[in-house]
Amino acid sequence: MQDKQSSTVAAPPSPAGVSRRAVLVAGAGIAVSPWIGGCGSSTQETSTQPRPPKWEADPNAVAVTLNVNGESHALQLDPRVTLLDALRDDLGLTGTKKGCDHGQCGACTVLIDGRRVNSCLTLAIAAQGPAITTIEGVAQGDQLHPIQAAFIQHDAFQCGYCTPGQICSAIGLLNEAQAHSDDDIREQMSGNICRCGAYPNIVSALRQVMNKT
Repeated sequence: MQDKQSSTVAAPPSPAGVSRRAVLVAGAGIAVSPWIGGCGSSTQETSTQPRPPKWEADPNAVAVTLNVNGESHALQLDPRVTLLDALRDDLGLTGTKKGCDHGQCGACTVLIDGRRVNSCLTLAIAAQGPAITTIEGVAQGDQLHPIQAAFIQHDAFQCGYCTPGQICSAIGLLNEAQAHSDDDIREQMSGNICRCGAYPNIVSALRQVMNKT
């Protein structure tokens, strides 16, 4: 009967005397080295790389002056820049939302001389001169516009993404004075999409303000 100790087969030695543990450790080091390098360990290699400038002057830029919420803003814009992008990117007025960017959802609605327009379809260069009102300019200080107050009272929003456009469009509807019934409100607000389905509350808010004017 063979001795148990002698029947145990010894593991073959690793090549060149390298242990299995050493091989695993080396492999792990290779696997993570790109991540470590990306975190700044190879500063000598990357510091000599030329860095592109943060921005370059647009050779197509032209002078554009926009009258927004009672203030005049002198900008340098590409003639193809939309009013929506100028408001958000150049003036920091991000209350006006970018939705479909095709004039179909109404999230970008602003008022130009009291008339509602889709700012994503309006070139900034074409909006010079008239008074532009965004959602940031609707209230008078701490005094909410009646439409804003009615939206809060009737819970006429859920996620709130479409709300700035809905409010500006509702103010435009009041200025037009062509809505006389709930059906009129629905028809004349049909260009503003609410993905949360708050339409009944929006109609109620508008009807309340219409009844008081």
